[in-house]
Amino acid sequence: MKPNAILQAVIFLMLSVSQAFAQDNMQGTSQTFNFDVTSTDINFDISQYVKEGKYYALIIGVEDYEDKKFQKLDNPIRDSRKLTEVLQRQYTFEPENTTILKNPKREELILALQDLAKKVTPSDNVLIFYAGHGTWDEATETGYWIPSDAKNNDFATWIPNSSIREYVKQIRSRHTLLIADACFSGSIFKTRGSIASASKAIQQIYELPSRKAMTSGALKEVPDQSAFIEHLVKRLQTNQYNYLTAERLFTRLKENVISNSLNNQIPQYGDIIGAGSEGGDFIFIRRKN
Repeated sequence: MKPNAILQAVIFLMLSVSQAFAQDNMQGTSQTFNFDVTSTDINFDISQYVKEGKYYALIIGVEDYEDKKFQKLDNPIRDSRKLTEVLQRQYTFEPENTTILKNPKREELILALQDLAKKVTPSDNVLIFYAGHGTWDEATETGYWIPSDAKNNDFATWIPNSSIREYVKQIRSRHTLLIADACFSGSIFKTRGSIASASKAIQQIYELPSRKAMTSGALKEVPDQSAFIEHLVKRLQTNQYNYLTAERLFTRLKENVISNSLNNQIPQYGDIIGAGSEGGDFIFIRRKN
C-alpha cells in the first residue's frame, strides 16, 4: 500500500464540499442518482432528437517519474490501453479524436486539456481518464495530480484540483465524463436530488449538459491493481444497450467492485462541483454492426 502522502491514481478535483457530505463519504456511502433506462430504450434512437456530435477521449497514464521518490506504478499505461481499445472498438470514439498521454510532463498534460477546450463544440462529448500518482494536503484539503516531471514536496510542480476543475469547466461539451481509478476522491462530488422517474426519456438526459466524475473510491486509498478498471472495461465490453448512460454503467460495475476489491473500495459517481453540470448524463453510443 502506498503512503498517504503519495496516493496512487488520484483525481482530487474539487475545492470543497459540505461537512455533512464529506462525513457521509468517509462512512462509505456511494452516491448515485438512481436513474435507469428501461428495456424499451435499448434500441431508442436519440439522433432524431439531438444532433450527434463527436466523441473525444483524453486518456492519461503516468507510471514512470523522474523524481524516484515517487514510486513506479505498474498498471496506469496498461489500464489506459485497455480502456482505449474498448472505446474505439465498440463505441463511437474515433482514433483521430483520441489523445493518449503516456507519462506526460506537467506542461504536456495541461496543453492537452487546453486543446480540448479549443476544439470541442457544444454538440460534442468528452471522456477524460486519469491514472497515476497524486497527493493530498490535509492542511488545505486540496488534492493534486502528479505529472511525470513533478518534484517531491514541491507544490509548484504539481497540478492542483482547482486547476483541473477549471479546465473541465472551460470545455464547452454537451457532456464531459471524468473517470479515475482514484484514492480519496469523494470530494469530487456534490449532493443533489435523485432523478425520480425511470421513464424519463433518454433524449432529455442527452440534451441537458453534464459534468460528471466516476472514481474507484471515496476518501480512502485504493491498490495499484484495483478491481475498478477491470470491471469498468468488462461492463463496457459486455454492454448490449445502444445508448448506455454513465450512471447505468456505474450502477452495473459498483457491486462487482465492492465484492471483489481487496480493501473495501466503494466507487463513487456524481457531479463535478462548479463545472456546469445541469442534470444530464454522459451517454456511450455503441457502434452499429
